[in-house]
Parts: sequence; structure tokens; C-alpha cells
Amino acid sequence: MFYNQILSAKNKNQKLLAVLLDPDKIALDEVAVLTDKINASPATHIFVGGSIVEANSIDELIVILKNKTSLPIVLFPGNPSQISKKADAILFLTLLSGRNPDYLIEHQVNAVPILKKTKLEVISTGYVLIESGTQTAVERVSKTDPLDRENSDYVLQTAQAGEFIGNKLMYLEAGSGAKNAVPLEMIRKVSNHIDIPLIVGGGIRSRKAIEDAYESGADLVVIGTAFENDPDFFNFNSNA
Repeated sequence: MFYNQILSAKNKNQKLLAVLLDPDKIALDEVAVLTDKINASPATHIFVGGSIVEANSIDELIVILKNKTSLPIVLFPGNPSQISKKADAILFLTLLSGRNPDYLIEHQVNAVPILKKTKLEVISTGYVLIESGTQTAVERVSKTDPLDRENSDYVLQTAQAGEFIGNKLMYLEAGSGAKNAVPLEMIRKVSNHIDIPLIVGGGIRSRKAIEDAYESGADLVVIGTAFENDPDFFNFNSNA
């Protein structure tokens, strides 16, 4: 089970890495090559999803992934239309940083009848968008503002509120294509004051940036755009 895996890794101080694949940006005939790259990388999980996802190929994409890799496939959905019973688990996201009721509860309510027909492991996840220097797809789609990257105290309060509500994971996100990643001091502060595992993603473009996030307290780091732009991301000495 995904959640037990991440809890166990956190307790052992073993760091995890997820490669995020956006179905809108991947041609199905390229998936086999991508999975070879993923299998050769340090990745421990594959996340599938995006802010919009107009493609109707999520099921097919996951089937191909499962035939090519043994890594767990975790849904990272922008709305209920991105749910696939072919995956192993789903991050049941609540956009804690925003005040749009659609992303606080409406999409979650609409997802329930779909999820009840699957065997997906459903993991309550607090999702906190951090200002990154440019408008991201999450901002545009959710019509919400990110939290101030200079106000770590308020970000921590938001994460702690999510933990009190009952979120099992906390996700600090700078957004796809972010100009700046989540500040390391913010990661450190949140990690030191919550007990649940911490995921960090957005704007991470090098192996050093991954290691910095780990050292600051991230339990799982997500790489998306950097891998999309360069499937050889983990092979380049320039990223060391």
C-alpha cells in the first residue's frame, strides 16, 4: 500500500522520488522509451495527472506503464474526470491554499461515486500552492492565489490545519513550470512541525535541488517539467 510505504520510508529516513507524467504531454508511442528512462532512474513512484488533462488516454497510458514498470502508479488528479481504476492509488487532494469551494470540497464530492467503483487506495492529501514567480496552470485552473513564499509561518499554519483536519499527506507545490521552487527554509519549517509525510514539487530542475529538498525535510520529491523536457535528466553530469 502506497501510504504504508511512504510512512515506512519516513520512519527509516529513506527518501522517495516520483516522476509526474501529464497525459496531455505524452504520446502513447513514446511511453515505452520513457519508462526505460524511469526504470533506470532513482524514481520510486510514478504520478499521473495534471491541472487540465484534455486527453482521453489516461487508462491506456497507465496500462502501458504497468506493462513496462513495477513502480506504483499514483493518480494526481486536477478533477474527477482524471480518475482511472487502472492505477494503484490516488492523492485525494484538497487545495488548502485556496478558497475556491470547487477545490475544497465540490470536486471531492463528485469523485466519490467514481472512486467507490474502484479499488484505488484513496489518500487524503493537503495541497498547498506556493508563489513561484510566475502564474502556474494550477492558479489559472483553480482560480486561486498561491501563498506568499516569504510567509513561512502562514504556510506552516495552513499545513498544520490540514493535519488537524485529518490529511495523511501534505504537499507543498510551486506549480508546473514554476520559476522558483518552494523555499528550502519553508520546507524545513513545515517538516519540523508536522508529523505526516511531506511531499514537495514544482520548479525542481536538478539533482542538487532534489537533494536540497530532501535535506530540508521533504520525504518525497516530485519531478515533472524537468523530466518532460529532458528524459535523460538523471544521466547528465551537469545536474549532479
